[in-house]
Amino acid sequence: MSNPSNAFECRWQPSRQLLAAYLLAQLFALGALLMLDIPLWARLLGVLLCLGHGVWALPRRILLNHPSAFSGLRRNADGWQLWCAGQGWRPVQLRPDSLALPLLVVLRFRLPGERWVRSVCVPRDAQAADVHRRLRVRLKFSRRRWAAPE
Repeated sequence: MSNPSNAFECRWQPSRQLLAAYLLAQLFALGALLMLDIPLWARLLGVLLCLGHGVWALPRRILLNHPSAFSGLRRNADGWQLWCAGQGWRPVQLRPDSLALPLLVVLRFRLPGERWVRSVCVPRDAQAADVHRRLRVRLKFSRRRWAAPE
């Protein structure tokens, strides 16, 4: 009887496709704000909120150059862990609504002691094709993938 290894590790880099999609969404949001028939103060508030979101989200979620940006996933005897430069490997509990598709992987997870569920999007251009495929397979078929960190 074989004993499949539970060890798995992968890293990802910033995605040009994700950056392009985010910038396009911001452009549409700003365009919609400018086309709406609303008071100037509301329009300016909307523009400031869009720009503020960009300042917050780009380094943490897309460019991955913030210390709290997650850029790696591993599975070992201790369970699933995500890598961030500021705190190293952090144990996580993957959620059942995580999504593994050929074009992208959406990791939904909860950190121990936190109430909220977070997400990380890993598009296919953020990893080598074989690494992205192994990540998808591991997420789909791993035993105890939704178990809480031990």
